[in-house]
Amino acid sequence: MKKHLKILKCYFRLNLASAVEYRASFISQAFGMALSNSTFIFFWWIAFSQLGGNIADYSFLDVIFIWAVTSTGYGLSKIFFANASRITQLISTGELDTYLLQPCNILLSVISAGTTLTAYGDFCYGIILMAIGYTRDIYAWGWFIVGVFIYGILLTAITVFTHSLSFYMGDATVLGALSTEFAINFAIYPEKIYAPLIRTLMYSLVPVGIAVHIPLSLYREFSFEVTLAAVVTVIGYCCFTYWFFGRGLKRYESGNMIATRI
Repeated sequence: MKKHLKILKCYFRLNLASAVEYRASFISQAFGMALSNSTFIFFWWIAFSQLGGNIADYSFLDVIFIWAVTSTGYGLSKIFFANASRITQLISTGELDTYLLQPCNILLSVISAGTTLTAYGDFCYGIILMAIGYTRDIYAWGWFIVGVFIYGILLTAITVFTHSLSFYMGDATVLGALSTEFAINFAIYPEKIYAPLIRTLMYSLVPVGIAVHIPLSLYREFSFEVTLAAVVTVIGYCCFTYWFFGRGLKRYESGNMIATRI
């Protein structure tokens, strides 16, 4: 475990150093993403003002909470595990070969080998939203941190799972992109606006509801049974994804690519 944490820390330092090499580009992209996200909250504020302050049993503060969790959780995933979205490319081009002989967990090495510049803007934006909406509410901040961690892990697991389909069915780039879009869109709107089938998907196939709407629900009213069910589901989904990737890896046909990673 310590070895894997050291590897993750090393990848993070290298990715961050690469990102800040061109500081102007890094800052402008991060700030631009945060500014772009703020326009959506502005429109939500207008909507709640016009509709009496309640949409599908969600208040404006509730929307701030789910947006904050989603934004910071997305940033967390893309800062540390952005390479998960490149699994299909690595498989199809044979670049996955360069990870197979490394003395660490293959999946961890693959997903942590890249970062996304704009993700730093997403990460900070969610924290700013919480600071605005829940300044001194320590209880809300606690559930925010829980939600961010779970959303970041689940978003990464969803991405890995869909891109791992490339081991079985060829190019899964479109499915991977769609899964990310679904994971974001399901999370940033009040869950009751969706049909029952969509809500079922939010807690099963694309279980982002567990990461965003469950923490909000537990913040409103704590339930040990709901908490336990959420924890078991998250662990089960991540374990299944890890197994699914490993099983697919056995089907991988090397591209005989000669390359060196430093």
